[in-house]
Amino acid sequence: MTCDATSTAAAIRAVAAVIIEHKVELTRLDRDIGDGDHGENLARGFTAVLGKLDGAEFDTPAAVLKMVASTLISTVGGASGPLFGTAFLRASTAVKDLPELDAQGIVTALTAARDGVVARGKAELEDKTMVDALTPAVNAARAAADAGDDVGAVLRAAAADANLGADATIPYQARKGRASYLGERSIGHKDPGATSTAYLLGALADAAAGVS
Repeated sequence: MTCDATSTAAAIRAVAAVIIEHKVELTRLDRDIGDGDHGENLARGFTAVLGKLDGAEFDTPAAVLKMVASTLISTVGGASGPLFGTAFLRASTAVKDLPELDAQGIVTALTAARDGVVARGKAELEDKTMVDALTPAVNAARAAADAGDDVGAVLRAAAADANLGADATIPYQARKGRASYLGERSIGHKDPGATSTAYLLGALADAAAGVS
């Protein structure tokens, strides 16, 4: 099982649907410790992505990812646009012009996405950011691919550990972003960026499994 440009575009449609579905929840989480616009901003960005997908043709998975990156950067406000945009841009650059992505290609893309977010946001594990979902996701994906699992299983492993990572942010004190201004008051709240990252990876895993 591999992922070509068509299946990549379908997976991004699934991501957009899930982000839009959880817009209110993500906004509520962000209202607790941030600006209160995370869900609204991401939903606006992925709605724009859907518009770019309509009627478009892409030759490679990287071309789809690059379009997503540029669209999110230009339409999503706050920190989310640059961070998610960088993630998709780094992923597209890492897989280059490969016509299809196998399990190791997925790991390459996820690793590059995580590294891009770390470089852009200067965040580490337990800073209460999307890195807390991305890093365990990358580790799980790599372990699954090294064990010989296919694309679907690799993405399922990534999504499962991203969910655990997002849940693990609840007791952390935020050390990056607007939430860090709250100090100890940020403890007890789930990070919205880690949560949306987990939803994104879950949507990719469902798309790979043929679940809409």
